[in-house]
Amino acid sequence: MRTYRLLDLGVWLAVSAPPVASVVDGILDGIGDGVLVDVDARRVAAAVAVPLFAAATAVSRRWPLAALAVPVAVSLALDVQMVGPLSWTWAALVIFGYLAGHRMASARPALWFFAVVALAGLPLSALVLRDLWGWPAQLATLLLAVVSPWLLGRWRRQHTELVRTGWRLADRLEREQQAVADRARLRERARIAGDMHDSLGHDLTLLAVRAGALELDPGLDPRQQAAVRELREAAAAATERLREIIGVLRADDEGTPPFDAMPPREESVETLVERARDSGVPIVVEHLGGTGDLAPMTSLAVRRVLQEALTNAAKHAPGATVRVALASDDGVVTLRVVNDAAPVAAPPDLASGGSGLVGLAERVRLAGGVLRAGPAPGGGFEVAAQLPVDGVRADDGPPRAAGPGMPVTASARELDLARRRVRRRLAQAVVVPVAVLAGIFVLLIPLHFVSSSFSVLDSAAYDRLKVGEPRDDVRSRLPAFTRDGPPDGAPAPPQGQDCAYYTVEADPARAYRLCFARGRLFSKAVVPGP
Repeated sequence: MRTYRLLDLGVWLAVSAPPVASVVDGILDGIGDGVLVDVDARRVAAAVAVPLFAAATAVSRRWPLAALAVPVAVSLALDVQMVGPLSWTWAALVIFGYLAGHRMASARPALWFFAVVALAGLPLSALVLRDLWGWPAQLATLLLAVVSPWLLGRWRRQHTELVRTGWRLADRLEREQQAVADRARLRERARIAGDMHDSLGHDLTLLAVRAGALELDPGLDPRQQAAVRELREAAAAATERLREIIGVLRADDEGTPPFDAMPPREESVETLVERARDSGVPIVVEHLGGTGDLAPMTSLAVRRVLQEALTNAAKHAPGATVRVALASDDGVVTLRVVNDAAPVAAPPDLASGGSGLVGLAERVRLAGGVLRAGPAPGGGFEVAAQLPVDGVRADDGPPRAAGPGMPVTASARELDLARRRVRRRLAQAVVVPVAVLAGIFVLLIPLHFVSSSFSVLDSAAYDRLKVGEPRDDVRSRLPAFTRDGPPDGAPAPPQGQDCAYYTVEADPARAYRLCFARGRLFSKAVVPGP
């Protein structure tokens, strides 16, 4: 809250500086010229505007559109065209316009507000200025000082929301990816448990068979036979409990290529390679050896890595050559499976779930090794595993290898949609002002004809005007609207006088010029045309 208050204080000082500076400038000018009328007007305007800007700043966070309406109303009160000598509200219009665009959740109320202000400019120009050409000036000011900053604020709001959405989706994707990795590790542990069941169940079955044969040995006394019978029953019960426990942990297998089934314990690495080659995978064996003294856990992990790597190559790079290298050195067995870039695209029905390598990394980790998987330097894909020959089990810390990235998800599509919204807002911030300016120029065409028709001053009425008459009396005898500025090539108006131009009925190229000062008609003249 302290930061917000400091920011609001900075906004108030920024929008209050122009009126205060205008007052100081007016005082200095008034002292130099001996005129205090303009100075008093500026003092009154500043005395009203500065507290109004403070109120607008106070409510700008909760009601940003109401805060924007304050400088717009002050600007219109000072000058209908919003560009006159007292219209020092540009800073407030720009700042509050930007803040309204950045802080408003919906754009519809602001669009209605802009439409009302734009439409109100026409009757205000006609009734107050008696000059239709004040309306295009007001529209241009509204566009440049209010709408354009508002569009920029809208774009900034969308960009901020995009950044927040990106971080939120990144956090969600990270949690989802972690959950996928956890499930893959659990499935891999269940597969390992199944392998243990196959091995340990076989050993327990052999133990029960031998105990049953020993139970029938006639050389044993009844006490020994009872003990052997208890041993046989215990082995059978252990086998049954093992089957029940592992049965709960087993996961349902999904459909895979013919050589993707879990290899039996006795299947060797050579058999796996030959079986994959018979399935149509072009395999080049660079080195294959050093697997005779591997621990059971390590041997099974090596075969599982080779099996998964060959399966991935067949899925994602059909027809590509696969190079297999297996070697053992200094108590570490190293397996490298590298496939070349796919010569043809993979069939669409072989999409990957993205968790095979994650589960494989868990199996290698539990065997005490490290798995690396990623693009190969020369193209294609590489899977490399290093495992200890003695099969020392790793701790249960975080995995040391990462699987491939997640596929495109609904979150990624949502992020892409947010990016498109930001790009659309940026395009609107550029296109909308250009389109409105073009519309204003088109609007000048009918205004020119209307102004030419209703700005004609009768020559007799011009002759009856007397210099020194009050401005209000003169205005009652003038046309409804003034001419669209002086004719081309006309002399500059007298300094310090407010001049209006009216069309000469007999010669539209010329104009009557009426100049006022201190509330009275100060001079009149016929200005020649080009």
